[in-house]
Amino acid sequence: MSTRLPARLSALAASVALLTALAVPAASADPAPAPVPAPTGPSAPTVNLATNPGFEIPAPSLADWGSIPGWSCTGGPAEAAVTTNAPHSGTSALTVTPAGADSTGECAQTVAVQPNTTYTASAWVRGNFVYLGATGTGKDLPPAWTESTGGGWQRLATRFTTGPNARSVRLYVHGWYQQGPFSVDDVRVDGPAPTLAVAAASVPTNDKVVFFTVDDGWQRTPEAERFIADHRLPITTFPLPMPAGTDPDFFKRVTSVPGSSIQDHTVSHSDLSKLPLDQQQVEICDARDAMTRLFGTTPVVFRPPYFASNADTLQAAANCGIRTVLTADADFSWGASNIWHPGLLQPGDVIIMHWTDTLAADLQRALAAADAAGLKPAGLVDYLR
Repeated sequence: MSTRLPARLSALAASVALLTALAVPAASADPAPAPVPAPTGPSAPTVNLATNPGFEIPAPSLADWGSIPGWSCTGGPAEAAVTTNAPHSGTSALTVTPAGADSTGECAQTVAVQPNTTYTASAWVRGNFVYLGATGTGKDLPPAWTESTGGGWQRLATRFTTGPNARSVRLYVHGWYQQGPFSVDDVRVDGPAPTLAVAAASVPTNDKVVFFTVDDGWQRTPEAERFIADHRLPITTFPLPMPAGTDPDFFKRVTSVPGSSIQDHTVSHSDLSKLPLDQQQVEICDARDAMTRLFGTTPVVFRPPYFASNADTLQAAANCGIRTVLTADADFSWGASNIWHPGLLQPGDVIIMHWTDTLAADLQRALAAADAAGLKPAGLVDYLR
């Protein structure tokens, strides 16, 4: 037996006592009360905002090996895995086996929320000492928990109302030190459906500005980096998580000009119009989380690969806290100079380019086109607020 076990059991006893004192009951298998309607009005439908709630969605291509779509687990694939062993519903569930004396096997996800709004979080769990809760709500929230599910599935539920500044919460489930494996399935965060993201190809403005955007991130050249620095160009870049994670310092440098930002472009560069809403949500939310983790700022703009999207894309993006789904109205990639409206560039136009070996020349050509129209590059996010 580990020498840490007595201390862990003592901590477990203290935790149980604290939770009991806080009058947080162990959740039962009975249905939880219906969510309280949001202040946005009774017409707002209630939806499940959790990403990959039933652990049924396969990991997208280019995702980290062993990752669980929509979720981040502290122990990684050494602890957490999607299994088909007696799920609560569907074909699979999450099973976590804490690997060491210092692990509770926590798995979590970020859920976009609205301020001053009530939500109900719930999950079906199996195992001993399993906890469900949320942080970042704006108020202290003790978790729902159960001492034991007796070998079967049991529903945990907790309700919270967000504070005036809350835009996202961190939903978590975990076990307890050296209390064995636990399983989770059918997670829900029930609340009002967010307002759909806005689809746009340009930004309405009378200012004499244009917006340079650069996608993907596979080919990062010193010439492009030098051109951006020499001309003090504010750019909005939409990198994929894999190249961004390979060379995050590069993206930090090329977005150091005021007005620049790093936004969301999916995990795997898939055609979202061919995916159902829940898979689109995984692509967008997981890329959002990767950009937030790498660069410390949460994306609010999403560019669909190939400009391919549908109504589900606007809903999936909104579920991930994205406000704008952006395409473009000019393309200066790979030597092109395509403006998809008559005449010169116009105020508010968005130009798409890509991180390729031609980018330095593409930027030069785009800058010349902006100059010819009497326009200057500006920071995109500054104009979307």
